[in-house]
Amino acid sequence: MKLTKHGHACVRLEKDGATLILDPGGLTEASALDGANAVLITHEHFDHLDVERLASLGPEVPIWTCASVAEKLDGVRAKVTVVGDGDAFTAAGFDVGVTGREHAKIALDMPVVQNIGFLVEGELFHPGDAFTVPGTPVGTLLTPTSGPWLKAAEYVDYLLEVAPQRAYSIHDGLYNDAGLSLVDGILARRAKAQNADFRRLKPGESVTLPA
Repeated sequence: MKLTKHGHACVRLEKDGATLILDPGGLTEASALDGANAVLITHEHFDHLDVERLASLGPEVPIWTCASVAEKLDGVRAKVTVVGDGDAFTAAGFDVGVTGREHAKIALDMPVVQNIGFLVEGELFHPGDAFTVPGTPVGTLLTPTSGPWLKAAEYVDYLLEVAPQRAYSIHDGLYNDAGLSLVDGILARRAKAQNADFRRLKPGESVTLPA
């Protein structure tokens, strides 16, 4: 399975000629959806959900997401399926499990929105904007590393708790070069401490994961 990092929180997965796109939001380049066979959306925030862009998809590109996002996609041509914590389905030939219910808290005066994470092929977990720990071992973790709802110590703890063999930074589109260097340093130290492959992929960079 091939993983390609796109802007901010979006990744592309490719296997057996099929392409699955996760969280192509407003901070992601438009080309991220090129060739998509299916799309997964974790939650409704603009940096994960671009309604106008998804409206351009044809009915042959289905979308799986939570109920609050589905409401915003009413009227798009693509078939939208609502899923939640504990569900499992197949999207473009990829086996997907759903874990999680809520976005991490941002501030006391801001409502907590729905947020679901996706475990793809029992290997890769995209948590959206949360530090959800799946109830099963995870080989590859996409860990958020920036945002108004987190601090560095929290994603370090997340890496320790999930203990994946591989972890790649997502939700990093808010950083300038100095912030990205900070992320690189933290992931490098954790990789050494946990004897694992933890790092930040640049937009367009790809890695091959176990099937």
